[in-house]
Amino acid sequence: MIKYIGIAAIAFATISCGNTTENVALNSASERVQQEKKYPIHKTDTEWKQLLEAQAYNVLRQAGTERPNTSPLNKQYAAGTLICAACFAPVYENEHKFDSGTGWPSYDRSIEGQVERDVDYKIGYARTELKCNTCGSHLGHEFNDGPRKTTGKRHCINGVALDFVSKGTDLPALRN
Repeated sequence: MIKYIGIAAIAFATISCGNTTENVALNSASERVQQEKKYPIHKTDTEWKQLLEAQAYNVLRQAGTERPNTSPLNKQYAAGTLICAACFAPVYENEHKFDSGTGWPSYDRSIEGQVERDVDYKIGYARTELKCNTCGSHLGHEFNDGPRKTTGKRHCINGVALDFVSKGTDLPALRN
């Protein structure tokens, strides 16, 4: 009996692991779209490597994570806008920042339409990945443990993925 359960388990694993490593976005529970999204700003991997410092490239283009409590933006509460460090698109307003105690800059919402949500399985289970909607760069992840008085969401963002622009200062042009 144990032998048959073992054979069934191996057969199931073989069948269920037959998926390829192609880029797949989940648009609904039943629909799979097997094409990459086209972003308004697109650069080759080589171009991104030339533009970004090594740590920024690792986070923004390879979905890495910076160490906690290493970003000066973690305690930056001045009025202003946070822009994507890759393409300079505005993604967060600092008025929506809160101290989550996690060691990463945290916001309860993004600028509407500027940050997209995707599904990330990189650590073995589904998480909501947050990406710049202009260039597709990885910013961080969204969790449901944010301030209950506002959105209840926590956008846990890598500081190296952002640049701060003080209120009253013009935003830079997009990096085309």
